[in-house]
Parts: sequence; structure tokens; C-alpha cells
Amino acid sequence: ALPIFTLRLYEGETLGVVGESGCGKSTFARAIIGLVKATDGHVAWLGKELLGMKPDEWRAVRSDIQMIFQDPLASLNPRMTIGEIIAEPLRTYHPKMSRQEVRERVKAMMLKVGLLPNLINRYPHEFSGGQCQRIGIARAL
Repeated sequence: ALPIFTLRLYEGETLGVVGESGCGKSTFARAIIGLVKATDGHVAWLGKELLGMKPDEWRAVRSDIQMIFQDPLASLNPRMTIGEIIAEPLRTYHPKMSRQEVRERVKAMMLKVGLLPNLINRYPHEFSGGQCQRIGIARAL
């Protein structure tokens, strides 16, 4: 169980969650994005209550909130290229975006996290753990 606490994050701020192993960091993050059911409390994003939100309501919220998982290789689909992995949220949340624009945005995100765009058609198993973490960050961006 997580202790009771209040957190306010304002526009332009970034949040990093740190703590000892087993203290509830992952549970906290998963509850915020709706991957685990919180049993008590209040979580709001831009004035919308997240706890109890219906799956179709989460769609709009998830375009703003992303999670970068601890184990990067386990969170990347081994059957997809890294280009497809990074593009997936763009295609989901911006369905009218052209294929060319998606590809350009993917390449820009790759550069932003220190991955060369010519690696776009490679698979997760071809990268180191640190590189896979950067793929996850690019996907979240």
C-alpha cells in the first residue's frame, strides 16, 4: 500500500519518481495511467477524474500520459521494428497523420534520444538494454 500523499504537477514540469525497491513507485505510476485499479484516493488530469474512467475515456488521456517501463526489452514487441514501435502511438492518437509525416516524426524522435534513423527497420533484440530504454522513451515522446 502506498502512503497518503498529494502531488500537483503543473504545465511544463517533469516528474521523476525515485525510491527504494518495493516502495510502490511502479504501482503509483500504473495507477495513474489506469493499468492497475486504485482502491482509494483521487487522481485527476486536467480536471478530469481518472479513477473509474471508462476505457473509451482513457483514449484521450493516454495521448497525454505515457509510461516508460523499467524492463525495456519486455515492454517492446519483438515482432515489430523499432520504427513500428515508436510510430504506434502516433498512428493510434493521430490517425489522419500521413505515413510520411509519421515516418519523419519517428526519425526525429529517434534522433532526440540518440538513435540513428537508419536503424528504423531493426528489431528490439538487435539493441542493447540502454538502447531499448531509449526506444521506449522515443515511443513515449
